[in-house]
Amino acid sequence: MPEASLRFYEELNDFLPLKLRKRNFRCSFVQGEPVRHVIEGVGVPHTEVEVILVNGESVDFDYALQADDRVSIYPVFEALDVTPLLRLRPRPLRSLRFVADAHLGKLARYLRLLGFDCLFFNDAGDANLVRISKDEGRVLLTRDRGLLMHRILSHGCFIHGIEPRRQLQELVRRLQLENLCKPFTRCMECNGLLAAAEKRQIEDELPANVRQHYDAFWRCDHCGRIYWQGSHYRELRAFIEGLSPSLGKQ
Repeated sequence: MPEASLRFYEELNDFLPLKLRKRNFRCSFVQGEPVRHVIEGVGVPHTEVEVILVNGESVDFDYALQADDRVSIYPVFEALDVTPLLRLRPRPLRSLRFVADAHLGKLARYLRLLGFDCLFFNDAGDANLVRISKDEGRVLLTRDRGLLMHRILSHGCFIHGIEPRRQLQELVRRLQLENLCKPFTRCMECNGLLAAAEKRQIEDELPANVRQHYDAFWRCDHCGRIYWQGSHYRELRAFIEGLSPSLGKQ
């Protein structure tokens, strides 16, 4: 069988066996096989790839690999000026929205805390998650690399961290979310938007101690949950400031 030389860069190496990381290695393939198949065949989801160079020229996922091709694969959001190169997605998302798989419920809540539209379902199933991502233009968040290998999926992000706070820090850094955050504008429970609510209109729904000590309130436009800046707000504010100094100023 023909062989090509592959080299993966930066965090794409995390998907490879130790012996293949940060080095050129030979890989056999079927003549004319799309480069996407070869990349995913060694364990790297195509949604994690931003630029593919074959013999120094930019190609797309359908490029038919040839014997002795030299293939360099770069990750999404790598700190590299790829403006002159062919990106593998036809256009950027108009707005950054997410859908999280069933194992990332806490991460979904944290993203909502930062103001991001993030859907989460306990039992949506892989096929539905992929469909939602494609139909609604949402970035699919998952720790299942196989889920990111669905052919129709164009925007996905593998979450490396285990602990939810670390997962959020990873996502903020990787997707450069600091300037896009709008903390406390979205309901952490249902993903609805928050709007200011007049105290006199909701007084009957407030606990007596809250009614006595607070005057500013916000209500979710979807589930009706009421928010105010109590001790929980201060704890969440400290949590946000701990993620990034710039977030604490928002």
